[in-house]
Amino acid sequence: EAALLLIDAKEGVRENSRRHGYLLSMLGIKQVIVAVNKMDLVGYDQDRFDAVEKEYREFLKEIGVEPLAFVPISAFHGQGLITAPEKMPWYTGKDVLTLIDSCEKEAGKDNKPFRMPVQDIYKFTEKDDDRRLVTGTVDTGTISVGDDVVFYPSQKKSTIKSIEGFNIEKKTSISSGYATGFTLETQIYTKPGEIMCKVEEPALLSGYEFKTNIFWLGKNPMIMDKRYKIKLGAARQPVYIKKILKVLDASDLTTTTTKKQIDRHDVAEVILQTTKPIAFDRISDIEDTGRFVIVDDYEISGGGIITDLVEDSKSRIEDYIQKREFKWERGDISHKDRASRFQQNPKLIVITGAEGTKKTELATSVELELFKQGRAAYYLGVSNLTMSLSSDQSHKVEDRDAHVRQLGETAHLLTDSGQIVITTISELDDQEAEILKLLSKPYELVVINIGESSLTDYPVDLNIERESDDASRLSDMMRLLLAQSILLNSGSYTI
Repeated sequence: EAALLLIDAKEGVRENSRRHGYLLSMLGIKQVIVAVNKMDLVGYDQDRFDAVEKEYREFLKEIGVEPLAFVPISAFHGQGLITAPEKMPWYTGKDVLTLIDSCEKEAGKDNKPFRMPVQDIYKFTEKDDDRRLVTGTVDTGTISVGDDVVFYPSQKKSTIKSIEGFNIEKKTSISSGYATGFTLETQIYTKPGEIMCKVEEPALLSGYEFKTNIFWLGKNPMIMDKRYKIKLGAARQPVYIKKILKVLDASDLTTTTTKKQIDRHDVAEVILQTTKPIAFDRISDIEDTGRFVIVDDYEISGGGIITDLVEDSKSRIEDYIQKREFKWERGDISHKDRASRFQQNPKLIVITGAEGTKKTELATSVELELFKQGRAAYYLGVSNLTMSLSSDQSHKVEDRDAHVRQLGETAHLLTDSGQIVITTISELDDQEAEILKLLSKPYELVVINIGESSLTDYPVDLNIERESDDASRLSDMMRLLLAQSILLNSGSYTI
């Protein structure tokens, strides 16, 4: 909320002083006190102090920072820190401590729209306890039992049923700064990294591309087409530079629009792009959900703020698929020829559902039946994808995202050869289904759900009751394959 910025009176305004000033500007800190230190080394000279103040005040004005005061001090001799500086009678302003005390506390975060990044979801099972607890720390706002909530970017909605905590009295409302958990009236599948908001309050922005200001501190430059990780709230996602709009040298405020990388200590206006949509606020609206850091090779190498959403943006995967299809070299065998040979249209079939719904058994039985008919079918069993999201930490979500993409790429190779690919994923969500649909192009994705569905908007081709037996499940699957013309004749299978 406030900053004390030091300048060496003998050295004067240097590059670091300008960089620090620009950082304060970028972070939106308005209450800035500038202390000109080591005045004893320049003989407590007023002219020297005035020259430093004039130069630095002009610089701060260029970047939109209006300091509360400039104060001459000698920290070593205690001059100007907690009382008026005796050796600088020409200075008639306040001492450092008094200036700090004069800084105003910002309005509480409780008055802002409610924002809580989801850190984890806990599911209880012992002693008939069936609670599913959505947990996190409330960044801003307040919320009460009975309030309607929406999660971004999935936009799934529910209502607060209870507010939970360890060894605390029962609460009916909670405000910013508290780590807590919530149970919901309607069970929905959400996961770490999403942000919970109130339905009636201003919505979060979400998308694949967003404008940012980045201050880069990494040893290696930030470059195009390299995979980085963005940390925003509880979200952890792969991120890439889509476009460098301009790069500013914070030491002298010179800018360039032709630079292709961001070097150490550079400040850049950049469009970042993710593979999956990410939720955020503009920094001008809510700072807590408008700031982020960038990780490069396991080290935090940069920080930034989000200034706006790029409308009608495309995901990194969409851009990749467009390039993939343009460069893809195929032989002389057409899709139609392969379909005629195998008497089938290639598809990626994903069987999803909660743990314990016997997805693998159904997938392998379908593969076996198709094999008996002489079809070209393959069960793509990727065990790492069958993990349940309800108990995962955020780094596991990153692993799952990578596996989803690997599965989509592998399945595309197999479907392009004319095969029907069958796989299983526990609790497939809408975003993952969209990614698999994109990666499968030009072939289609078929989704089979067993039991309670974790999908909200993405269409399910077949819902199977959890209690149904193996034979009826297989029969339902084969009917679907015939009805959707995935199989071009019934073969030897009797429905």
